[in-house]
Amino acid sequence: MSAVICTVDVVLLTLLGEELAAVLLRREHEPFQGALAIPGGYVHPQDDLCAHDAAMRVIKSKTGIVAPYLEQLATFSGATRDPRGWSVSVAHYALVPYPLLAARKDAAVQMVHVVPVSQLGTLPFDHRAMIDTALERLRNKSQYSSLPCFLAGDTFTLPQLQRLYELLLGETLNKVSFRRKMSEMDILDPVDGQFEAAGAHRPAQLYRLKAAVRKTLTVLERGL
Repeated sequence: MSAVICTVDVVLLTLLGEELAAVLLRREHEPFQGALAIPGGYVHPQDDLCAHDAAMRVIKSKTGIVAPYLEQLATFSGATRDPRGWSVSVAHYALVPYPLLAARKDAAVQMVHVVPVSQLGTLPFDHRAMIDTALERLRNKSQYSSLPCFLAGDTFTLPQLQRLYELLLGETLNKVSFRRKMSEMDILDPVDGQFEAAGAHRPAQLYRLKAAVRKTLTVLERGL
């Protein structure tokens, strides 16, 4: 009996303009050589202490970035999902601000393809199911947590953050209610002396995530 194939796959999501997009890489080897796919790789038992470590290693080695937020998503397994044999993949998802992707400087890593989720075609293995599962998780958690903040970049204004939540939730939020919920979560620090011009309006204060919550989620007792 052949050994079970054990891998990790990572759905990297970013914001391209005002649309969610997935980060894809072109596969260098069979099966599906040349096809666009989400980043993935074998678990290295001698190096990886856990699936999370394996996923972080795969992201860094294949894209050249360190994801600000990474969460285990689901396990995908079976005899038919991989042409090489019975396999199990521990899927994760990560949120990556687009400027972090644009700033990659490591020439040794692969070229990334940032594809809006509305334009995704056929993907190898069950990668489309992984992306769909990640999108559902993201939209559900956006209702009651700080998760969308990990797409916002290093600094942002409250109107920009509200717009990000609205894009992920697919609905308009009340400004006063939104700011109250952000205050309840207590996750933001104003950046001293830094503002962003806002057209005819007065400059908007810039904020960043508090250091204590930059790699963890904060949740609300009641949703937005």
